[in-house]
Amino acid sequence: MSTPLSTLTFLVSALAGFIGSLLGLGGGVIVIPFLTLVAHIDIRQAIGASLISVIATSSGSAVAYLRERITNIRVAMFLEIATTLGALTGAIIGASIKSNFLFLLFGIILLYSASRMFQMRKEELPRGIKNSLLANWLRLSSSYYDTALAKEIKYQVTGVGQGFFTLYIAGTISGLLGLGAGIFKVLAMDTFMRLPMKVSTTTSNFMIGVTAAASVGYYLAQGMINPLISAPVALGVLLGAIIGTKVLVKVRTRTIRLLFALLLLFISMRMIIQGL
Repeated sequence: MSTPLSTLTFLVSALAGFIGSLLGLGGGVIVIPFLTLVAHIDIRQAIGASLISVIATSSGSAVAYLRERITNIRVAMFLEIATTLGALTGAIIGASIKSNFLFLLFGIILLYSASRMFQMRKEELPRGIKNSLLANWLRLSSSYYDTALAKEIKYQVTGVGQGFFTLYIAGTISGLLGLGAGIFKVLAMDTFMRLPMKVSTTTSNFMIGVTAAASVGYYLAQGMINPLISAPVALGVLLGAIIGTKVLVKVRTRTIRLLFALLLLFISMRMIIQGL
């Protein structure tokens, strides 16, 4: 990879890390299209670099969000079970389902989710939420200090079963299509479990690092991680993620919702086009 291209990769990766740390996603949604379409990198090496970017995003953000007490570790560990089970299911049934149909189906689901998120863009915090029995048993409710609102936010959790099932499906999609499940994790926590948006994105950020770390060993063993590609990606994403953590604690939730809705729209259109 030439020096100008490495520099451009670093800058694009920094943008990916910044967006990823704000919205609880891996950088793959930006990094993979850039590496394959602009840098003309083999898709397998692009996916390997994307996994590195996910770990870098999570590493760059997780410590800061944990220190700010925004991430909900109990929710993360519980939902990670569903994602892992789903990934195993996806690996088992992958050969028997056409990927085009799945891209089209989930592209439509994400398009609907984008419209729902846009409708909810003015909601700063969920209201009238009561802990479900399962949330009480697992002690999932918590609190965090919101710098933008300048007050402590206490929240409760509902729809734990629906969230778990959604994350199982998200893990299955990830196993079938090689997609990161971060966007579904945020949707499950925000839509079904009714966590505050900042808690959803930061908790997802913590979770995606765990999931990617479990996969990266395989790509290393297969020689699909090229240091000349992965190094500028990892450094750029890490820088962007660190900057993103500084921004998230100061920005209002409605801004994050709007950004997330726009990203959902972009990803859904890509999936629908790929499905067609």
